[in-house]
Amino acid sequence: MPAVQPEPLYDTNTSIDALYMQHCDWLFAWLRKKLACAEEAADVMHDTFMRVLAAPDKLNEVREPRAYLTTTAKHLMIDRARHRRVECACLDELTLRSAQFEHAPSPEQCLAQAQALQHTSAMLETLSPSAREAVRLRYIEGESHACIAEQLGKSTRMVRKYLVQAVERCATCTMT
Repeated sequence: MPAVQPEPLYDTNTSIDALYMQHCDWLFAWLRKKLACAEEAADVMHDTFMRVLAAPDKLNEVREPRAYLTTTAKHLMIDRARHRRVECACLDELTLRSAQFEHAPSPEQCLAQAQALQHTSAMLETLSPSAREAVRLRYIEGESHACIAEQLGKSTRMVRKYLVQAVERCATCTMT
């Protein structure tokens, strides 16, 4: 005699409504007991039924609805715990990184620095190309006066003159 397969309890047409109506209170109580938080239990219950809605064809195979709902809810709780661990790790990392930048400039300071750079850039544009290059080599590259003079094909006295000229123009820019 062949083994008799029990009939599924739900079909796709009436199954989701019936499943919800018959088991939502029980599932909520079970989750509330497990999670010790009514709001969290409501969220997991909602997600559980949303997962059921996402795969209605699986309901044709359900023989034990509470076991099915429990398993689905447990998987969701595991997922939520994993997400929380990742979220906490990210927040911890952000906290550590922000502590490293405790003395980071405020937005106002950043704006003031950007404006100062714009003024400096505009001032540098008024210098001759040789003077601009001397300023770049000295203050950005850190070259000595002798090295700059050699690169520009000028005397060290001329390099000093270029640099003094740049400093004087910067001073006038900051006064205005």
